[in-house]
Amino acid sequence: MTAAAAPASSARGIAYVLVATAILGLNDAIVKLLTAGYPAGQIMGLRGVFFMLPVGLLIWRAGGLRALHVHNPLQQALRAALFVVSSILFIYPLSVLPLATVVSLGFTSPLFVTALAGPMLGERVGWRRRSAVIVGFCGVLMIVRPGGFEWQWIALLPLGSALAGSWRDILTRQMTASESSVAMLFYSSLGLATAGLLTMPFGWVLPSFRDMAMFIAMGVLSGGAHFLMIEGFRWTEANLVAPFKYSSLIWGVTYGYLIWGDVPDRWTFVGAAVIGASGLYILHREFVRGAR
Repeated sequence: MTAAAAPASSARGIAYVLVATAILGLNDAIVKLLTAGYPAGQIMGLRGVFFMLPVGLLIWRAGGLRALHVHNPLQQALRAALFVVSSILFIYPLSVLPLATVVSLGFTSPLFVTALAGPMLGERVGWRRRSAVIVGFCGVLMIVRPGGFEWQWIALLPLGSALAGSWRDILTRQMTASESSVAMLFYSSLGLATAGLLTMPFGWVLPSFRDMAMFIAMGVLSGGAHFLMIEGFRWTEANLVAPFKYSSLIWGVTYGYLIWGDVPDRWTFVGAAVIGASGLYILHREFVRGAR
């Protein structure tokens, strides 16, 4: 890539990520709407089924079924399981907590990645990044306020979702040397659909025509957003594009206010800012280490 083309490429990657984040914000709002009338297992299962629509397009673009070849079945199965756990721990709290709160707690994912990188990847994590993780979790305490009047144990579930998602991301980093992105997306969505369908005997609800349209939109939007996110990281460096994922808080607050009239309190905003600043500092340290 020429020096002149590099800024344009970076701008294109950032644009992809910003659009993907906006789509995921809308997707989360649809999920929250559906939690009012449908069990989490059904939402997860139908999301996985309709997620297959954009994934099918990716498979076609990648050359057909040969793109789904697996080199390490155990890693693929573990990644799919983590995807399922992360999804269910994210979906269920949406039925109780404000959208912006769940999204804000999801910001802890970079903190968990940093905390797990040492024991799982053998990476050296210096005192600056360890300190940033501690500061970030102070931001978590500002949001959930354990022992406070509004404390709810369900607030821990988005943290569990972020932890499972971080483990999945670290595993993905290990798998990229042998597994294709399309294969990882396909088997993860297959695991999500399968796990959701297994909950059918426990009380699925027949969707109305309008709600079925929402289920389809949820899966297609989620799959399309993941495709755009992959393209964003393809066109520019991760250290540059990743901070723009924090724009999800803007969409969480916007949709939360427009649909449910939720206005996050000041501690949610302060806690989200602390978590975001910690994550951005960790990304900065990654960039400094990579430049040496």
